[in-house]
Amino acid sequence: MTEPTHSQSKPESYEYLSKAQQESEDVASQWDQDNQQWWNWYMTLAENKQDQSNLAIKPAPFGLQAPIEIDESTLEQIKEALSEPYKLSLDAIEQFAQDGYIKLKNVIDPQHLTFLRQRINSILIDALGAEPGLAFRSDEMMWLHDELVRKFVLSKRIAQIASELLGVQAVRLYHDNALSKEPGCGRTPWHYDYHHFPIDSRNVCTAWIPLQPIPREMGPLAFAAGIKTYKLVQDLSFNKFDTSYDKQLSRIFADNNIPVDNGSFDLGEISFHHTLSFHTAGENKTNESRMALATTYFEDGARLVSNPTMISGEFHKFMPAIEPGDIINSAYNPVCYPCAD
Repeated sequence: MTEPTHSQSKPESYEYLSKAQQESEDVASQWDQDNQQWWNWYMTLAENKQDQSNLAIKPAPFGLQAPIEIDESTLEQIKEALSEPYKLSLDAIEQFAQDGYIKLKNVIDPQHLTFLRQRINSILIDALGAEPGLAFRSDEMMWLHDELVRKFVLSKRIAQIASELLGVQAVRLYHDNALSKEPGCGRTPWHYDYHHFPIDSRNVCTAWIPLQPIPREMGPLAFAAGIKTYKLVQDLSFNKFDTSYDKQLSRIFADNNIPVDNGSFDLGEISFHHTLSFHTAGENKTNESRMALATTYFEDGARLVSNPTMISGEFHKFMPAIEPGDIINSAYNPVCYPCAD
């Protein structure tokens, strides 16, 4: 790519891209840093129309918290609740097929989510520090080392919903992801996961699980309605250096009168979005962290794509020893539904 002249400032994205990524215009090479750095880079690609520093009063430092202790009986209660079947209506399945997403109320016990929020915040502090100086904190693969997180990520109830919405017999886990948008953090750019996940299948969906109620001013996940909306923009060139891709998507959706659902979430309400569903999330204008757990599931038998790109982040971490073209069936990708009780 052409190096900016001295009169031009380098894009904000340069701060988070390696030298090799800075020197290449395309996204064909694989990501060469960690997951948090990926998010630091990715968040620079969203158009924000105002000074984010004035959106919210900054909270006090997160602080070192004592580990959240949950006894075995409570863990077992949580596991049982997360194993109970969820009655998914035919209308809900049809809505998902048409819109590409659905929001479902009363899927998870609010008290259990309160426990999970406390635990994930502790995990993020351990991973990133009490004062990381980040607008967006993230961690992944937490289920491998935390028993409470494991109960949610491998939940038969959540995976059952994913399987029925996709219309497949069995689903495996791709990965878990803690997403903490801090006070004053700006928008997440418009995107669809088919562009991100290196999974050679369209039978993929993500459960997005808020860990507190999310009013609109906190930046809930928002969806461009219509499973076929991606066809309007599938030939649009992605730009890894600036906000032009996000801006073009917003303009095309507006020009085509695509409805955008950016409504609030109750605690216990979760959403599922298809890999072809375009989504974003607004800025956090509150003084509280907007925390969510995202878990992604894919149809059993799907393969790793032939040419993963930098947009897929640390995908090897989520499917160790799986090579391009291989069936994704590592120990880190267990079958979550149906599963042995």
